[in-house]
Amino acid sequence: MLSDPALSALGALFGDRLSVSPAVLVEHAQSESLVTAGQPDAVVFPRTTAEVAALAAWSTTHRVPLIGWGAGTSLEGHALALTGGVAVNFRDMAAVLEVRAEDRLVRVQPGITREALNHELRTTGLMFPVDPGANASIGGMAATRASGTTAVRYGTMRDNVRGLEVVLAGGEVIRTGTAAPKSAAGYDLTALFVGSEGTLGLMTELTLKLHGQPEAVMTAVAAFPSVGSAVDCVIATMQMGLTPARIEFLDTDTVAACNAYSRLALPLAPQLLVEFHGHPEGLAEDVRRFRDLADAFGAKDLDWAEKQEDRTRLWAARHAAYWAILASRPGAKAVVTDVCVPISALAQAVEETRADIAASGIPGPILGHVGDGNFHAILLVDPSRPDEAAVAKALAQRMAERSLRLGGTITGEHGVGFGKLGLMAAEHGAGWQVMGALKAALDPLNLMNPGKLVPGQP
Repeated sequence: MLSDPALSALGALFGDRLSVSPAVLVEHAQSESLVTAGQPDAVVFPRTTAEVAALAAWSTTHRVPLIGWGAGTSLEGHALALTGGVAVNFRDMAAVLEVRAEDRLVRVQPGITREALNHELRTTGLMFPVDPGANASIGGMAATRASGTTAVRYGTMRDNVRGLEVVLAGGEVIRTGTAAPKSAAGYDLTALFVGSEGTLGLMTELTLKLHGQPEAVMTAVAAFPSVGSAVDCVIATMQMGLTPARIEFLDTDTVAACNAYSRLALPLAPQLLVEFHGHPEGLAEDVRRFRDLADAFGAKDLDWAEKQEDRTRLWAARHAAYWAILASRPGAKAVVTDVCVPISALAQAVEETRADIAASGIPGPILGHVGDGNFHAILLVDPSRPDEAAVAKALAQRMAERSLRLGGTITGEHGVGFGKLGLMAAEHGAGWQVMGALKAALDPLNLMNPGKLVPGQP
């Protein structure tokens, strides 16, 4: 609970943009997965960097934690209040501040969503390509170092954030990065904050790299005789130097769920959804080479979607796959987990994970952005049965351990939050303590999103 003096001072800063309404607090205690925590003590809706800086100073004075909130689509509890505090909702900081078309850069506030940003860019011939599936906020995507379906060609948020404005604990405002394509001037502070999950400061402005809208787009969907053949086709595609914009894997259970939910008629077999971007002539050659590869791995019913409406329908179904899988077991909750492995280990990782899930007795469809070795399991549990939740969490633990054994990471894009906090030492060893030291140096009172990402602090 906030003390009366603290609440009064907060009200003086934000007026009617401060809420302690039970409904608003409940809204900011929700997660897209089974990871849960308590409610914040209050929610504020800043409009300027100056207000965020004043809030950080207030936080230090009154020893109250701050937790950034974007679109609320994170999966590992990143934006949940573990020890109370104030949720900082950036919905009112959602403007495009500057488009520098000649430099292929855009400056935005953190609350703008990726769909809204691309709508603003539609007449420029440019686009922001990072697509995590959900219509996430740009600030949240940077804080979690998001990637998604297009990362195989365009990179992750790490590759597409050029600079930041950040409010540190205590209220100091710093800027990182420049508009130049590269720099050798000191520590890369931009990279430090991208992926820091709000534990080092609150981002109030981002400078993003843009890409040209493709002249031509081709999307294919292909059914394969087995999971192994589909994954082997992905490995061969990448090793041959083909650069699809997206290459997505859906196992048979995911296909069945998508067919039912999105009214598709895909064959009930493992599928690859592949999209190529480029010039028409080069695209034709990429399509030909991929068709030959798919044939060599036994693909059936390879179907190319050239019309915009057909492509949109396919990708809409892929983006709705999480909800489709949830609907396949009515009333279920999901333990959603992801790992990322070297492309050479992808087939082994997927096959071992499938066998582990099959032996567990709970449903667990697999899908993922396999072009860069990243795949997901959506483990469906009955919320009234704690034993199922325990089984799912054990499966997720083994997925992470398997990924580390194969030279991979515990999370390719979902991030750590507090849901995967217990796995960080296994991946980073003594490096995790270095992360904790950086956190202590920048946030000595542990007020910025405490309990996430780094080792515990007093």
